[in-house]
Amino acid sequence: MKLYNTLSRSKEEFRPADGKTALIYTCGPTVYDFAHVGNLRAYVSQDLLVRALKLAGFSVRRAMNITDVGHLTSNADEGDDRMEIGAAREGKSAWDIAAFYTKVFLEDYSSLNCMTPDVVCKATEHIPEMIALVRRLEEKGYTYKTADGIYFDTSKFDGYHKLAGKSHIDGLKSGARVEFSDEKRNPSDFALWKFSPSDKKRQMEWPSPWGVGFPGWHIECSAMGMKYLGETMDIHCGGVDHVAVHHTNEIAQSEAATGKPFSRFWVHNEFLLMGSAKMAKSAGGFVTVKTLRDKGYNPLAYRYLLLGAHYRTQLEFSWDSMDFAQKSLSTMKANISGLLEACGGKIPASSALEAPALSARAAEFRDAVLDDLNTAKAVSVLWEVLRSHDLSAGDKLAFSAFADTILGLDLLKAEAAAEVPAEVLALVEERARARKEKDFKKADEIRLKAEGLGYIIKDTPKGPVCSKKA
Repeated sequence: MKLYNTLSRSKEEFRPADGKTALIYTCGPTVYDFAHVGNLRAYVSQDLLVRALKLAGFSVRRAMNITDVGHLTSNADEGDDRMEIGAAREGKSAWDIAAFYTKVFLEDYSSLNCMTPDVVCKATEHIPEMIALVRRLEEKGYTYKTADGIYFDTSKFDGYHKLAGKSHIDGLKSGARVEFSDEKRNPSDFALWKFSPSDKKRQMEWPSPWGVGFPGWHIECSAMGMKYLGETMDIHCGGVDHVAVHHTNEIAQSEAATGKPFSRFWVHNEFLLMGSAKMAKSAGGFVTVKTLRDKGYNPLAYRYLLLGAHYRTQLEFSWDSMDFAQKSLSTMKANISGLLEACGGKIPASSALEAPALSARAAEFRDAVLDDLNTAKAVSVLWEVLRSHDLSAGDKLAFSAFADTILGLDLLKAEAAAEVPAEVLALVEERARARKEKDFKKADEIRLKAEGLGYIIKDTPKGPVCSKKA
């Protein structure tokens, strides 16, 4: 199996350190608002990685954090905590905000067929571990105190730039990373522990050896990663936006504390674009899983869309691309449904893949997946199998079942009816009333209005049926 390692800037052969179990940490959400589909690209990429590792014959132990405190409005240790902002926005407690958006995130995560990690760890439940790690750094002379917190002195850690590259970090404007002040020794120094402000009460704060406050965002992942995976893990995942700040700081504080490599591999997915810009909450109008459903899309159509691009390439999101993905997924599932019917609902044993007719195709699919998660190639191999005139229905069904263990598209499950938005359902009811009153002109106008929204209303002996336009 080969993976691109951001640390070495090259594709390397991957094997777990113990040769058996891959220890993976994946950066999870900050639960102050809904996750948009750009955020969710990371979790689909990470889910594919886990499935690929299992395909390669390894077992996996994976931890994912839930950041429910400590992530400020900038990556710069400045501004308000995002949880406190969410609480003020909605008139709820920060704890209620965290609970609500954690629940929604996990539901969205599940709707994309992402497998639940072995450990889902909340920052607020690991404060003692974070304090212990800061004290460890303090004892080794890597910290200093300012008026607003305990900071890590990056000048004392050799190799601070090794993940992102010195030129990349130096190229960032000082204020974009960490607001420089007279108390900070270096612009790149970052907070390990922040003191609660004296002029306002925080909802989330804890006592510490240095004073009442809350953890810095970066220390959370290091402390929880070490607790559940040990001082050196095999793979650490996240988005490319984490490279220059969050993951760079994780490496510095972790390796300063232990003297060991924090992670052997660093795997990062690229942005999802909307127009020419990264999809972001700050831009407004971001697309969520609920948005997809409200527009009648199966969330797995979005997963199919992601599979068509390499995780390390930027991908532009559009409703046209979603239409194509939904239609392609529906066609694929319809083909496989026909195969199931032809085979009497029985899926051939996996040993069918060893037959000469399928073994080369299975090897091609496997090689694509294990070559840095080349899912676009893997999907194309599956389409070739489904369209082949040389394979039996049983062969095609066996291959589809095998492929779906990696692709995670529920290919052998019956296609659920597309969710029709409430606005369109109201039009269906209004049209039915108009027809009952023999106002066929109005009924026709309503039908055209529904078509303008992307839905077709058909009359059947059992009543009107509404479906999304192909």
